[in-house]
Amino acid sequence: MSRYTITVTASHRADPDAVIGYDPPLRTFFLQAFPDESGDDLALWLGASDCEYATLDALHAAALARGYDFMPLADNVAARLAADVAAEADRPPHDGPLAALLRHLQSK
Repeated sequence: MSRYTITVTASHRADPDAVIGYDPPLRTFFLQAFPDESGDDLALWLGASDCEYATLDALHAAALARGYDFMPLADNVAARLAADVAAEADRPPHDGPLAALLRHLQSK
C-alpha cells in the first residue's frame, strides 16, 4: 500500500497531513483527512471498499461531492501514484474465502 502526504482543503480549513495512496488488495485509491482530536476518527475517508476508486479523477470527484479538494497533486506524488498502480497491474485479484467474505460484508 502506498501512502503520500498531501494537503486536503475544505471550506476555510486545510489538513496539510492528509494521506493519499493506492491499496493493491482493494484495487482502489484512497484518501484520509481531518482526524478528530483523538486521531482515531477521520472526517474524510474514501477508498475503503473493493474497486471503489479506480482512478484519481473518480477519487477527486468523490472528495468534491463531499466538500473537500486535494487538486492539483504535486507532480512527484501523481507520478508515484501512477507507478504504484502500474506495479500492481499484473497482480491477480484476490478471490479466496477472505475476499468473498469482504465482498459479502461490503454488499450489506
